[in-house]
Amino acid sequence: MKVTKAVFPVAGLGTRFLPATKASPKEMLTVVDKPLIQYAVEEAIEAGIKDLIFVTSTHKRAIEDHFDKNFELEYNLEQKNKLEMLEMVQNILPPDVNCAYVRQKEALGLGHAVLCAKPLVGNEPFAVLLADDLISNSDSGALSQMMKQYYYQKCGVIAVQEVPKKDTGSYGIVKTRADKSIEAIVEKPAPEKAPSTQAVVGRYILTPEIFSLLEQVGKGAGGEIQLTDAIARLIDSQRLIAYPFQGKRYDCGDKLGFLIANFELACKDKALGQSFAEYVSKAMSKQSQSN
Repeated sequence: MKVTKAVFPVAGLGTRFLPATKASPKEMLTVVDKPLIQYAVEEAIEAGIKDLIFVTSTHKRAIEDHFDKNFELEYNLEQKNKLEMLEMVQNILPPDVNCAYVRQKEALGLGHAVLCAKPLVGNEPFAVLLADDLISNSDSGALSQMMKQYYYQKCGVIAVQEVPKKDTGSYGIVKTRADKSIEAIVEKPAPEKAPSTQAVVGRYILTPEIFSLLEQVGKGAGGEIQLTDAIARLIDSQRLIAYPFQGKRYDCGDKLGFLIANFELACKDKALGQSFAEYVSKAMSKQSQSN
């Protein structure tokens, strides 16, 4: 079946970015000039997604507002003849793309967040995108690459990348066969117990069978319902492949990763890049001289 739905789990509290996230969702933190969630949404739309399903919580209204119309703002821009800005805010989403929102009433983990989307996904394959993982690629987005694999391989696809062995305790880790199919997947194993150094990144294409497994697995690592645990059961009955996508992933759920993303994408920005790079170069030169 064609994949036209994507789930965005955005209900987290964003405690690593307090106090910035006390009243504003972490997914609305900006990298250069766009919020994190918009990067993920644009990647999904590029891959052919038409239905965006956001799993939210009580303090995430800003995400809904961002993708909704703002008549007052649009009228103001039109009256001031700021037509370029008007076009920008009017075209955040194409007209044929729909948004739907469902609340995750308790913070019970990624698996539970995905399960909350079951009534809206129905009996269809779907994508899952985590906005914390910003993946930059000038040619083709990570999800577009994965879609090609999904249609070619006719099975679910999970994005992976190599990580240092010492970092396996921060990721879901997969063991693969020669054909890239997943033989085993473990949530946050200690380095000495990790089956490989292939880490799961926040992009998935899954079949609807995952929902019944999420209802069965119960709480796992951290006392949460882990998507990894349900996938570990899913591979007993159907084939999934691990896909090492092309592109650079920025861990924007981490302060350093977020700052690096802002720096590198600002340097690449057509309007800001040259001026920003020159400023940074001068600033670093002054700092080194003062030391």
